[in-house]
Amino acid sequence: MSMPKDGMRGGGILPAILGTLLIVTCAIAITLPIGVFAAIYLNEYAKNNLLTRIIKLAIVNLAGVPSVVYGLFGLGIFVMFLKLGVSIIAGALTLSIMELPVIITTSRNALNSVPYYFRDASLSLGVSRWQTIRYIVLPNAISGILTGAILSISRISGETAPILFTATAFSVPHLPRSVLDQVMTLPYHLYIISTQIPNMPENVIFGTALVLLLMVLTMSFIAIVARIYLRKRRKW
Repeated sequence: MSMPKDGMRGGGILPAILGTLLIVTCAIAITLPIGVFAAIYLNEYAKNNLLTRIIKLAIVNLAGVPSVVYGLFGLGIFVMFLKLGVSIIAGALTLSIMELPVIITTSRNALNSVPYYFRDASLSLGVSRWQTIRYIVLPNAISGILTGAILSISRISGETAPILFTATAFSVPHLPRSVLDQVMTLPYHLYIISTQIPNMPENVIFGTALVLLLMVLTMSFIAIVARIYLRKRRKW
């Protein structure tokens, strides 16, 4: 791993690796707590009325919106309206909005997997609803919530369209210094060298693809190990 050389023909994808890791980390850090708390509200607090059912249906439908639409949304709102510019934070916010429906849906499924008699037994002992959720429901649902995080990490690590408009550039001469910097990312870098640059050495193209694949597999493996460990702690 090194800085780019010879107009990208000599390899060097360190900035792209760091840029991808930064954007994915920021996006998950934003969307995971928001998605989990939204799932808790919809599952444990919201009344089962028409408005709630419409919101739940909208969340499911938003999960199927093409990623390029989210990219254009991020361009209009974060880059232009909020004047964040093409930057790490604009890309991370765009990816977090794209993955929010997935996190909410998988978190709700995880919460539903916890038997309701756990809640009833806790509430009958005088424990508050929030304490029941915090100490009974969430610890037993955490493995399912991590499943949603795994899906999100795997998806956003390979996305090109959302960050194409909001965060990335083909060549940046320095490593990112703040979340307001533009960055290189592996998916966009791979797209450009494989489609836009003539006579690019094949070893550079396939090497970049291999690094991206290994990065996604490594992050997913870590999350899967954590999920298995937490699942073994279940008491039923």
